Amino acid sequence: MSVPHHSTPASSRRNLLRASGLAGLVVAGSAVATGPAQAAPDRTGNVLRLDTIAALRALNPNPLTHGTQAIVAGYRTPGDGGTMALRWDNTSTAAHNGGTVITPTTATKTGRWHQLHTGTLDFRTFGHFDAETPADHALDAMVNDPAVHRIEAHTDLLFTRRHLFNRSHIELDFGGHHLHTTGIEKNTHDNPFGAVLSFRGTVTDTTVEHSLSAAMPDLSDLFEVGDASKFAVGQWWAVEINALAGKYEKEIQRLVQVTDVVDPAHIRVNYQIGWDLAAGRTLTWTRVEPVDRAHVRNMVFEGWGEDEMTGSHPVAYEYAVRCDVSGIEAVGTFWPVVMRRWCTYYRTEQCSLTNPKSVTYGGAGYLTQQIYCLYGHVEDCHTSNARHLNDFTASAYCYVTNCHGDGDDEGPFVTHGQFEHDLVYTGNSGLMTFANSGAAWGGRAKRITVRRHACSWFVARVKITDLTLEDVLVIGKESLAGSGMLWVNADGVQMRGCTATGPLIVSRASDLSARPNVIADSSFAFAAGAEVTQANVTVPLTLRRSTLKGVDGAVFNGTGPLVLDQCTLTGSKDTAPVSLAHADITVLGGELRDTGLKLTSAKDQRLRVDGTRLSGTNKDGALLARTGAGRTVDWQLSGLDSTAPEGTAHVLVTEGINRYRATGSTFTGGRLELRPAGFGGDSHLLHTGCVEDGTERTALPDEGRRVAHTAATLRF
Repeated sequence: MSVPHHSTPASSRRNLLRASGLAGLVVAGSAVATGPAQAAPDRTGNVLRLDTIAALRALNPNPLTHGTQAIVAGYRTPGDGGTMALRWDNTSTAAHNGGTVITPTTATKTGRWHQLHTGTLDFRTFGHFDAETPADHALDAMVNDPAVHRIEAHTDLLFTRRHLFNRSHIELDFGGHHLHTTGIEKNTHDNPFGAVLSFRGTVTDTTVEHSLSAAMPDLSDLFEVGDASKFAVGQWWAVEINALAGKYEKEIQRLVQVTDVVDPAHIRVNYQIGWDLAAGRTLTWTRVEPVDRAHVRNMVFEGWGEDEMTGSHPVAYEYAVRCDVSGIEAVGTFWPVVMRRWCTYYRTEQCSLTNPKSVTYGGAGYLTQQIYCLYGHVEDCHTSNARHLNDFTASAYCYVTNCHGDGDDEGPFVTHGQFEHDLVYTGNSGLMTFANSGAAWGGRAKRITVRRHACSWFVARVKITDLTLEDVLVIGKESLAGSGMLWVNADGVQMRGCTATGPLIVSRASDLSARPNVIADSSFAFAAGAEVTQANVTVPLTLRRSTLKGVDGAVFNGTGPLVLDQCTLTGSKDTAPVSLAHADITVLGGELRDTGLKLTSAKDQRLRVDGTRLSGTNKDGALLARTGAGRTVDWQLSGLDSTAPEGTAHVLVTEGINRYRATGSTFTGGRLELRPAGFGGDSHLLHTGCVEDGTERTALPDEGRRVAHTAATLRF
């Protein structure tokens, strides 16, 4: 049926538009329509009003005048949310897509209805009101329309395809509705970028390769490129360095922007490197046109499928800048909910993942994985029974804030160990482990800061340089073997206010830091016989104002200087004392209860105790003692206050060469056993200015030129 055209008074037309609620849309839409639809209508009165899209398509196109406008009250029924304004274009041959382009039911070679909009579109204007019919065609039509900058969903939707876009400046907001993927097409092998919504920038064939003629220091942003004329300010480049010994062992893999062409051979970029680079290393630059500001927000995503081929996940970005994701609640996904590679400047916030399909398949079961990323911020996210909440691989200058994982046995917070640097974690909870993926990636990370974190396991045992921990709480749980531990690398590690119900373990795998290794104001508990420092700790380590509980037979196997400053060590009367192999041990103040210090190195050692209180006993019946005869031990006891029960030795020396000096100390109860066999050769003994209250001298060498222990000593 044809609709006759007739003139409508201007006031009546305005009333019609107000009644439809689309007056502004028609006017504004006329201004933003693209292509031929921008031409002005031939008559101002060509505005039609119809109930549905079906009615619009049923119009006889022959009488329609180019530029005629129409208002549709609904897509299928009036008021169903599919309301839109359209404009007839006599010359258009665009393909019908059911939303932005509508063809009449009567076939025509030319002539199409084009939806008028302000850049914001809605799936309902494509006839999608539920998850019964796939919305893939509508999604493609909207995203691929350059006039569209925002896409909204107001109902649940079904997607059965994996979409790849290179579109910038667009926002997809699903309004908190469910996205289903039942029956989605198969993915390709090992492809975490086969998401429902995948955005990928364009990698050009422009490349520059250059070997450094001089070393490039840490924190430099000035890059030697050989011929700087090949670069321009504002361009984006993917830069990577040649690998070291491992297959993926690369200090630099980043998407960076040129900020200055400094001279004919150097450029400056928006990134300060995190590692020293030697002369001769080769950098390869590839120019990229990244996706920019393509955001995805607010959905409940229900994963489908069981494996890498059938499993579904919502979002992926590659070669993208300033692309944010927020408000995704995912259940049952396979690959990471938010997958990123070669991304710079972004936020992932208020997202969650519950019960992914797999937590054992490599790369599966993550909330977000970020590879070669810069300047990212992950905030207010949560996982339940997932593999990783947050994974950084070869990434730098990123933050993770207020994110939490329960059912965390697989480890919510990790780095891969591919030279990550300058990462900050604040206010999170969940198992944490750094650089733990193997030597092929380098096994390194640098300048990692963790604040106010709670977890069941914290491991940074490999080449982690300049690790800073503040207020980290580690509480073990029965379901996870070895939990409760806090394991760190002594390469500039600094800890303050940390607590672990399991052991503190200090090892050393790297030696890059210039700052001291300090553990302060912290508390740790140990199982019997725990190893506190491993033999590879050859550098100074200081524990300050810290409490070590249950040091029953604990072992300090390190060899570098060890300082216990105002620390409290507690053990049990029927267990062995603490064993120390460190070459130089200083105990300043603090207290040792029902434990002791036994020097066990095969090499010379020095023990300095100043102002410390010792009390109780242990299995060996000696508070300060040594083993072995073939070395020299220096004993420097000053201001020591030692109380021991009958039969327990304050100091037990039986053999070897000993240089002993005790001054200003008080010994109450117990005994002193300094056997003559321990004071021959180059040994000496000075025991003066001390108080012995009820202390039995069970053995002391005779006084002489190198031995004095009677003068100025009070004994009662």
